[in-house]
Amino acid sequence: MIGSEALPFAKTGGLADVLGALPPALARLGWDATVVLPRYRDVPVARSPVAAFQLAVGGQRHDVTLYEVPLDGARAILVDIPPLFDRDQLYGVGNLDYPDNPRRFAFLVRAALEYAAQQAVPPSVIHAHDWQAGLVPVYLKTFYSGSPALAGTPCVFTIHNLAYQGNFEPDWLPRLDLPWELLGVEAMEFWGRISFLKAGINYSELITTVSPRYAQEIQTPEFGFGFDGILRRRSPDLVGVLNGIDVQQWNPARDAHLPQAFTADDLAGKRAAKAAVLREYGLRQDGAAERRPLVGMISRMVDQKGFDLIAALQNELPQLDASFVVLGTGEPRYQDLWRGLSALHPDRIGARIGFDERMAHLIEAGADLFLMPSRFEPCGLNQMYSMRYGTVPVVRRVGGLADSVRDYFSGQPDPTGFSFDDYTPPALLAALSHALALYRDPARWHALQVAGMRQDHSWDRSAREYVKIYERAMTLARRPAAP
Repeated sequence: MIGSEALPFAKTGGLADVLGALPPALARLGWDATVVLPRYRDVPVARSPVAAFQLAVGGQRHDVTLYEVPLDGARAILVDIPPLFDRDQLYGVGNLDYPDNPRRFAFLVRAALEYAAQQAVPPSVIHAHDWQAGLVPVYLKTFYSGSPALAGTPCVFTIHNLAYQGNFEPDWLPRLDLPWELLGVEAMEFWGRISFLKAGINYSELITTVSPRYAQEIQTPEFGFGFDGILRRRSPDLVGVLNGIDVQQWNPARDAHLPQAFTADDLAGKRAAKAAVLREYGLRQDGAAERRPLVGMISRMVDQKGFDLIAALQNELPQLDASFVVLGTGEPRYQDLWRGLSALHPDRIGARIGFDERMAHLIEAGADLFLMPSRFEPCGLNQMYSMRYGTVPVVRRVGGLADSVRDYFSGQPDPTGFSFDDYTPPALLAALSHALALYRDPARWHALQVAGMRQDHSWDRSAREYVKIYERAMTLARRPAAP
């Protein structure tokens, strides 16, 4: 696997969760799994290098040092090129990307492929993630087409969020050792520029994304970000696999962040967590407050996550028979909105601007409902964390939210939450009101909680689906799996 971030080494988003958890899950299924990523600033390595060489891309040469780190049955290879990766941030500073990002991630890809070519057993399949690794299949089919170790190696390419496309000026092609022929509509050209994301889509044997619903949505103009036609052309080769969650880290039965453990058979500890959340946020803590439903949110405060809908309901939400707590950062207007609501309703609404891992676990455990009204959501993880902790999600029916939450009114067996379709304030308010109404029916509410807690959202489930995809990719490439 090749990608730009992975836990526990570097993280800005869900990609890191996937690349930190999927390789160990594959290892548990008997696969020899390696993930290659940059060694960014302050990422420690306690071992000697496993390889060192010089690498030239487009006439620029750098010394490359590779470090191997165990990863729970799998391994990580950290690519150390200080001029490219020893920087303040992973991708840029503020809202400005580093101008040499095309070169930085081309070097990552080339270093990973050089490492793979040097191994005694060549890879059976290479799995590239997001635009930063979009050149993997291109280099395999051009620069390494004559490599005894890599020629014919199939590539699976995963889109984690189609909104990030890696679009650059076409004069980068020669600077990355790529021919001008790739500036074609069926190659890398995208509205007069080149797109690393389009490269990954067009040159990989198979394409995946992070939920079945999202795989369908991105083939439509509404969710396609200009790529819907490109993806429709590859539709037979596009598969959606719902991400998993770390069921060891997110486990209410042994979560060190909670005041008291709990399980689906005994939810008493959830009441203790709720009391702790109310106390931490300085909300009212009397008996009436503890009986009142608590709605939690942990999110980036941006339009994609539905905060424009919440802003439109800022007068209605405080009138509901519920308390609210929010944790996150984002656009100043939404941070100010929640600060203002907290100041106006200090007994019922609490806001913390920032991120705190302990508080995130406490909210997931202590809230009764979790709100995710996303405009679009490739997969989403918090709704799965919530269900595991007996916290009922209220979500918009898009992407991974639609695939993981069974709506109470859908008629499906064992519903796990509430969802709505129209991206409008009234639709959100109606779904939340229905959930709050059911909260007053303890037996039915308890059934919702238990159904959610018994879902299998582990990475082991997801890994089994990826194995099927790897085997299909190897069949397409007619390359047998290594013994």
